[in-house]
Amino acid sequence: MRKRKKGRQLGLSSDQRKALLKLLASALILKEKIKTTEAKAKELATYVEKKISRAKKGDIPARRILAKFFTPSISKRLIEEIAPRYKDRKGGYTRIFKLGPRKSDGARMAIIELVK
Repeated sequence: MRKRKKGRQLGLSSDQRKALLKLLASALILKEKIKTTEAKAKELATYVEKKISRAKKGDIPARRILAKFFTPSISKRLIEEIAPRYKDRKGGYTRIFKLGPRKSDGARMAIIELVK
């Protein structure tokens, strides 16, 4: 039973789930808009918002923490381009648009994007 456990399992083991979220977050930071399943988008939104809040601080500890998760180019883009855009915003950096089901397997799809 899943009592008081946070997050979605997405049918993956914990290391695979962490790797998936890192890759999806990297794609979202680079492209600022991606199409994925609804469950992955909802899980990704919380993950990316925490990273953007960390990047808004912009100090050395924040850079070190972000370097653990992202490549140097992505963490640099996050700190220097994306975080300053949200300096007056206290949260809600992402937006999710729900789409229709995927044709092949019927999975609910969504578009997740960074708010301008």
